[in-house]
Amino acid sequence: MTETAAGGRTVDTASLSPLHWVAFGLAAITGVLHIWLGVQFVSSPVGISFLLAGVGFFAGAALVAVDYRRRLVYAIGVPFTAVQIVAWYLVNAPDFSPIGYLDKAVQVAFIVVLVVLYRREG
Repeated sequence: MTETAAGGRTVDTASLSPLHWVAFGLAAITGVLHIWLGVQFVSSPVGISFLLAGVGFFAGAALVAVDYRRRLVYAIGVPFTAVQIVAWYLVNAPDFSPIGYLDKAVQVAFIVVLVVLYRREG
């Protein structure tokens, strides 16, 4: 199935594997959490960084959906996500919240999925 996306590019759902859909779900979860946190803290630089991170997850998913340089998107997504995990630890230690643990578990799973997708499409 092919659908036209914004900018005239098409989404070819036939080219997406079940693992792609898992990645989209994980990206959506962490993206929504980051946007939600960004809105709560929008008046601070941390809030802006949350918003940018959330948008980054959705932008990456959109690029993969329209089959734009998928391998490169996976390769960029790994350090993009890993840096957020390290930053979360440095900023919040030792006061971690349950939502933080959930988000980081999602992000670790997301990194694993991105690595598998990168290797499969090599």
